[in-house]
Amino acid sequence: MSFRTPHPSHPLILDDIRGAQKMLSGVARMTPLEGSRHLSQLVGAPVHLKCENLQRTGSFKLRGAYVRIAGLRPEERAAGVVAASAGNHAQGVALASSLLGVRSTVFMPVGAPLPKVAATREYGADVRLHGHVVDETLAAAQEYARATGAVFIHPFDHHDIIAGQGTVGLEILEQCPEVRTILVGVGGGGLVAGIATAVKALRPDVKVIGVQAQAAAAYPPSLRAGRPVAVDTAPTMADGIKVGRPGDVPFAIVDELVDDVRTVSEDALSSALLLCLERAKMVVEPAGASPVAALLSAPETFQGPVVAVLSGGNVDPLVLQRILRHGMAAAGRYLSLRLRLTDRPGALATMLGVLSVVDANVLDVGHVRTDPRLGLTEVEVELHLETKGPEHCEEVRAALRDAGYVVME
Repeated sequence: MSFRTPHPSHPLILDDIRGAQKMLSGVARMTPLEGSRHLSQLVGAPVHLKCENLQRTGSFKLRGAYVRIAGLRPEERAAGVVAASAGNHAQGVALASSLLGVRSTVFMPVGAPLPKVAATREYGADVRLHGHVVDETLAAAQEYARATGAVFIHPFDHHDIIAGQGTVGLEILEQCPEVRTILVGVGGGGLVAGIATAVKALRPDVKVIGVQAQAAAAYPPSLRAGRPVAVDTAPTMADGIKVGRPGDVPFAIVDELVDDVRTVSEDALSSALLLCLERAKMVVEPAGASPVAALLSAPETFQGPVVAVLSGGNVDPLVLQRILRHGMAAAGRYLSLRLRLTDRPGALATMLGVLSVVDANVLDVGHVRTDPRLGLTEVEVELHLETKGPEHCEEVRAALRDAGYVVME
């Protein structure tokens, strides 16, 4: 459903975004637009992926950061800039500052993934680890700004930031002039606000739809209330769009111009990331895969041609490993089972023979012999299997039950 309500004024205009595009010439690359045959078949219309995961620093964030810092007065540049981020914004600010010859300090949470911390340092920022949650990190950065006079670079709540992100919308219209629907992941709202401003000014018939993780969806209640509303967020793999309150500046634009904001589950996010990796050969972080998750969740509800913005590809390899396993389970291609065997020689081999007949690939086997719930002659076996889909999972369960095993999950 749509939550749009009229707004009396518009805080950003197309000329701002066109000016940002000129400023970014030779700095941000025009990322490719790749067709997806699999998603096109699901939707019943052409689907294209806007690959901002291939942007410099691995996300769209460079665009807004560069425009914001480039617009500072000389005395502001001399004071340096400061930002707080767990990843993409940190890297965008670091590289933009280096390109512009501005000193940057970036506060990151203590538990930030090491590859993101290392990349931010390599782009030239003075990285300071502070706090265990982003709110603590943000407070430290703002205190640093007050104490030193450094300019705080907000990740989404500033006109220049949104103008820079809006250049993605201009590129989409140039690369796919026949587009009818654009899907964009939404955290604070800077990217979708910029894209909507550019697209609606030139093609008001194109639908712009935001996508949030169900566990961190502040926009739907805010749009219903007509003002930014803070919500309690739950853990989500899509940490790049985990924002508890919309920004004031992007909210006004989203409320006026964005046609709908949808939410997607964790299962849909992991399945989308797996699809991007396998079918599109794209390494995408969960937040960046959120538009694909929306397509997988309700493909029949989108009018094509569709462009889904893959907003970032900075995912920690260890996190990626866990998410892929989750995605395989959600797709019915990874199955975990527990069952009890008689603790005697050959019992495990017999059970594995049943799995061999139904062509289930055993990835891991664990034994428990000391649980008080077990009988003296029993052993509990935990199995991790690679399967071929939901129907194959049911076939595996049925084969084990038919062989006399009690299957637990």
